[in-house]
Amino acid sequence: MKRTEKAQRIGEILDRLYPDAGVPLDHSDPFSLLVAVLLSAQCTDKRVNQVTPGLFARASTPRQMLELSVEEIQELIRSCGLAPAKAKAIRGLSQILIDEHAGQVPDEFDALEALPGVGHKTASVVMVQAFGHPAFPVDTHIHRLAGRWGLSRAGNVAETERDLKRLFEPEDWGKVHLQMIYFGREYCPARGHDLAGCPICSFAATKKRAAQERSRRK
Repeated sequence: MKRTEKAQRIGEILDRLYPDAGVPLDHSDPFSLLVAVLLSAQCTDKRVNQVTPGLFARASTPRQMLELSVEEIQELIRSCGLAPAKAKAIRGLSQILIDEHAGQVPDEFDALEALPGVGHKTASVVMVQAFGHPAFPVDTHIHRLAGRWGLSRAGNVAETERDLKRLFEPEDWGKVHLQMIYFGREYCPARGHDLAGCPICSFAATKKRAAQERSRRK
C-alpha cells in the first residue's frame, strides 16, 4: 500500500474515532495554552490540568506572572517535574512578552521559538491551536506512531514532521496531530502492543515493525 493511500485510510479511521478531538490541555487563551504546553514536557496532560488552575488563579497574564518570583512559580508547579527550569522559563518568557510583544503571545514561529523553554513542537501547538495557522506538532509519541505505521522512515521528529505534512492537507494538520495523540493513548501503546488487534496497525504496520513487536513479546 502506498503511503498516500495508507494516510488516507488512517485519516478516515481517525475521523471516525475522534471527530471532535480537542486540545487535552485546559486553557482559555494563547498565554495559558503556551504555559500549559511548556509544563507538559515530561509530564502527563492530566497532571498539568491539575496544576494550572492554581497557577492561573495567581497569575493568568504575563504581567501578573512577573509579580511572582521564580520560587513562587516553582512551588505552584512543583508536581509537574522539572519545576525549577520550567518556573524560570515561565517567568522569563513573561518578561519577554511584556518587553517585546506588548504582553501578547506572538503568532510567528521565530518569535515563539525565541522564548525560554519554547521549542518547535511547543511553538507548533500554539500556532495551530491558538491561532489557527497551519502547523503539525510532532513529539516523540507521534514520531513513534508515524514510524510504526510506515508513514515516515525518518530518524528524528523534524523529518517526521516533514513527511506527515506531505501526506495530510494543511487544514487538517492540527486535527490529525490531536487525533494521533488520542489514538496512541487508547489503542497504540509503545510496549506490549498487539498489532493484529489494532484498528490501524493491523493494516498499516510495516513488516519490520511487526517483526520487532513479535520479538519484544517473546
